[in-house]
Amino acid sequence: MKKFFKLFLLAYFFITCSKQKEALPFYNSPDFTPIFEKPKKDSHVINSFVFTNQNNEDFGSKDLIGKIHVANFIFTSCTNICPVMTTNMTKVESEFSNDEGVELVSFTVTPWIDNPELLKRYKKDFTLNSNNWTFLTGDKNKIYKLARESYFAEEEIGFTKDSSDFLHTEHFLLVDEKMHIRGIYNGTLKLEMAQIIDDIKTLKELN
Repeated sequence: MKKFFKLFLLAYFFITCSKQKEALPFYNSPDFTPIFEKPKKDSHVINSFVFTNQNNEDFGSKDLIGKIHVANFIFTSCTNICPVMTTNMTKVESEFSNDEGVELVSFTVTPWIDNPELLKRYKKDFTLNSNNWTFLTGDKNKIYKLARESYFAEEEIGFTKDSSDFLHTEHFLLVDEKMHIRGIYNGTLKLEMAQIIDDIKTLKELN
């Protein structure tokens, strides 16, 4: 009887542990060294910003605090990786289209071309047109600085560039409710979208 009870406890422990979600790391530097400790007060967060969305309205970091968001960087006239990334992002969009706690944010890297009207048309043509996917335009220098120094969009190499160097990256960045970076993914790969979806669900369960 005791042997059976021990086996039962062992099986219960194994099943319970297997169901627990593994915590996602924090990323505080552009080399994306994973950190599994709770963030300190001086841990990296996305800097505050305000840009203009596809509806010609202000949208900024204050609209993302308290939400999980995925950010990427595109431009409407791009004919190579951007359409692929946008198509792939629609898989995440579809999964969380009715979830007000998840936001997708695409920053244009050619803001001198991509005005709100163009971004609105691009969103209509390439996405499911849900309410939780925002396209942003604004000052080039500010967007590039935010991408490279805040989102680490180009990893370490981004810190060797300035705003005269064109920003072009395939990365999707996962950011939690407190604006900490929690994941980096290759936006051109369909398989990575499944990982993003799973990681968003993990963040939602752990918070």
